[in-house]
Amino acid sequence: MVTTRILKIACSSWIVIEFIKILKRRLLAKYDINIENNLRYRKLHTQVNLLEKVIVFIIIVITIGLMLISVESIREIGVGVFASAGVVGIIVGLSARKMVGAVLAGIQIAIAQPFRIDDTVVVEGEWGWIEEVNLTYVVVRIWDKRRLVLPSSYFLEKPFQNWTRTTADIMGTVFLYTDYNIPLDKLRAELTRLLESSEYWDGKVNVIQVTDAKENYMELRILVSANTSPKAWELRVFIREKMIEYIQKNYPGSFAKNRIIMEDDKPN
Repeated sequence: MVTTRILKIACSSWIVIEFIKILKRRLLAKYDINIENNLRYRKLHTQVNLLEKVIVFIIIVITIGLMLISVESIREIGVGVFASAGVVGIIVGLSARKMVGAVLAGIQIAIAQPFRIDDTVVVEGEWGWIEEVNLTYVVVRIWDKRRLVLPSSYFLEKPFQNWTRTTADIMGTVFLYTDYNIPLDKLRAELTRLLESSEYWDGKVNVIQVTDAKENYMELRILVSANTSPKAWELRVFIREKMIEYIQKNYPGSFAKNRIIMEDDKPN
């Protein structure tokens, strides 16, 4: 009788969990996060995935509780052994503190949403994308296909960069160090030509600025923009390579250099 009751509880819980998973898959199938400008879809995927995990966790806890209540002998043993419920509660609470904290952190992330699935983030000095958001941990897919696994509480306790928090658009930066004799107008014209020929540029940002002036060189900062962080990365690499080639070909004497004035060359 007791075994039958336990099996019924377990089967009922399993059916409910499977039903929830089927509903989740059907719902998310309508929203493809692989398209560009998918901010709303990624937000929905994150919320639904975390909501599913919270519901499944609650169902499992309730199921275990119902199973234990169904066994009369366990209840009697529990009353006899754990007479001091207050002490036991403190011990259990202390031992499960981290786990409960991680679960609560996961629920808080689901509500506050500091990031979503497929957001571009910089965490622990690593650049990558949010791949999985679970109740107790988050998986970040690093750009070189490694996986960084962090507890959910990490994202509530420590700062991190989210490059796609409100939009997927992002600016890329390229630094060049050149001599003072290089013509900036020519560099700006070449940058415009390169950007217009690139499939990665979104047509918004096209800037060259002198951001620093040292004794032996100028620091030039190139700002460009793209629709997504992977495109911004490709665009930065492309612009850096082509601008260096342009300077090598047209102004080979304009790279940063150290000058030495000989004694005979000094003015009288």
